[in-house]
Amino acid sequence: MSLPKGLAEDVSRNLVMVAQLIDEDPEKAYGYSRVALRLASRVAAVREAAGFAAYATQKYSEALAEFRAARRMSGGVELWPVMADCERGLGRPERALAMAGEPEVQKLDKAGQVEMRLVAAGARRDMGQLDAAIVTLQSPELASSAVHPWTARLRYAYADALLAAGREQEAREWFGKALEADKDGATDASDRLAEMDGVEFVDAFDEDESDESPVVDLEDEDDDEDEDEDDRDGDEG
Repeated sequence: MSLPKGLAEDVSRNLVMVAQLIDEDPEKAYGYSRVALRLASRVAAVREAAGFAAYATQKYSEALAEFRAARRMSGGVELWPVMADCERGLGRPERALAMAGEPEVQKLDKAGQVEMRLVAAGARRDMGQLDAAIVTLQSPELASSAVHPWTARLRYAYADALLAAGREQEAREWFGKALEADKDGATDASDRLAEMDGVEFVDAFDEDESDESPVVDLEDEDDDEDEDEDDRDGDEG
């Protein structure tokens, strides 16, 4: 759907703000997405952006509705994994698992299929099926030594599931592998490894504050000295 030039520019500005703020300030991003939605609710990209903004603020029902609308408009399957994760957010992991078995998954690219696997494993964990979650994550993508944008998150999820199952040595190995692949800091694998090694982090800023000596107001000190001198003069008189 094409928009008049002025309207298109207004919508574009709001979508840019959504993209810029969604990680740092999701609530503000959500506000901009609502403006774009009021201006152009029949544009698939707007519905998708509104969905991601709602998702980032944990408004899962709203996010799912927007993703469904965007999918109807575009006809694509790219949003299938995040739609399934919305079902998890709504407390319906069984629906997420059902979606993992739908034909749409076969139409996803490799990144989308890995994302769907992560969602399915999360759904298994939601249902208390920890061993099944571990098995779900075991895949050629996990075993591969090649590093892709999703590699660190996949290895991290596997390590986290292993740790939850009490398999600490294996978990440590996979947190290490996740860290090796995590060039952009997408996970806190380094912190998890340090935690397993018993390393405790101290906030240097708080430590500095606690070591500071009390601040003395020099003017008040001078005033106190003057008062002492006046008292002495009075006694001598």
